[in-house]
Amino acid sequence: MLSRRAFIRGANGIALTIPFLGLIGCDDTRADGVHSISGKTMGTTYNVKVARAPKAVDGEDLASRIQASLDGVEGLMSTYRTTSELSLFNADAPGSRRSVSPDTARVIEAALTVADMTDGAFDPTVGPLVDLWGFGPGGTRTGIPADAEIAAAMSDLGYRNISISNQELGKTTQARLDLSGIAKGYGVDKVAELLDSEGIEHYLVEVGGEIRTRGMSPEDRAWRLGIEKPNPNVRDIQQVIGLSGHALASSGNYRIFFEADSQRYAHIIDPRNGRPLTHDLASATVIATSTTQADALSTAMLVMGAEKAMSFAREHDIAAFLISGRDGTFTDSASPAFERLLSA
Repeated sequence: MLSRRAFIRGANGIALTIPFLGLIGCDDTRADGVHSISGKTMGTTYNVKVARAPKAVDGEDLASRIQASLDGVEGLMSTYRTTSELSLFNADAPGSRRSVSPDTARVIEAALTVADMTDGAFDPTVGPLVDLWGFGPGGTRTGIPADAEIAAAMSDLGYRNISISNQELGKTTQARLDLSGIAKGYGVDKVAELLDSEGIEHYLVEVGGEIRTRGMSPEDRAWRLGIEKPNPNVRDIQQVIGLSGHALASSGNYRIFFEADSQRYAHIIDPRNGRPLTHDLASATVIATSTTQADALSTAMLVMGAEKAMSFAREHDIAAFLISGRDGTFTDSASPAFERLLSA
C-alpha cells in the first residue's frame, strides 16, 4: 500500500495529492462509505475514489461495474482489437457506411466537433502519422521519415473525410480513426455517469491522468490535484489546485520521444504538417465540464503552441494552464477562466 499522502501520477502529467489505495484491483471499503477502486484499462491504469457513498452501495459490485464500463469503451474503440467497431470501420473501403453503437457515435461526434473548433489541431485521423514516426503499436523508429513518406501518410488523412449521422459512420478516403486522444476521457465520463446513477455525490475518477470530480474528498474539501512540472528527469509539481464538479485533462510532449541528429522528436504529431512538435510548449492542461472535451482540447492546445493556445483559450473562455520551457527551466501561464477557478 502507498503512503497516506502518496502521489498517484497519471500518464499525462497529473498527480493526485490525496490518500489513495495503491493495490491494483482492490476495493478498500470502510464504514464511513469510502471506496478506493483501481484497475487496468486502455493500456493504462485507473483509480476511482468514492467518499460518503450511500449505505446501499456494495463496494465489490461497484468495482465490477466500473471495470465492465471501461472494458466496454475499450472493446468498442480500441485500434489494437481487430473486432472493435473502430477497427472494422478503419478496414472499410472509402464510400461505405457502417452503423456504430451510441457510445462510439458520441465519441466520434465529440472528436469531430473539437477538430473543427481547432481547425485540425486535434484530428482523430492522425494515427498513420503517429505510426510512421514510430509512436504507434510496436513502434521503434529512431530515424526521421523521408518527406515522401510523410506526404504519403497524409494523403488520406483529414477529419473532414469522416462523417457521422444517426450513428452511421462513413469516409470519403481510406482515412483511419484513432480515438486515443479522447477515448480515455470518455471512459472517465462513463464511470462518472455510473456513479451518478448510484446516487453517489462525492467522487474522483481518473483514467491515465484524465480526471473528473464531484463533491468533496474524504477530508471534506475539494479534491486536490497537482499539475506536474514537465521535466522528463525529475517528477515535481508545478501547480496544485482544488477541484470539485469539473473535469481535467493534461497533455505533454516531454516523456515519450526519440533523438536523431541531436534533435528530440516527441510523440505528439501536428496533423497539419505531419511532424512532431518543435515549439517549447511542454504541457497543456484544460478544465471543462466533461473529460471527453478536456481530453481532446488539451491535445489540440499543446499542438497549437503557447501563444496560439492562450489566444484560443481566451476566445472560447476555456480554463487552461500552459507550461513552456526546456532543460528544466519553465514558465507557466493561466487563462482568465483558469484563474477564476483558482480563486473560487
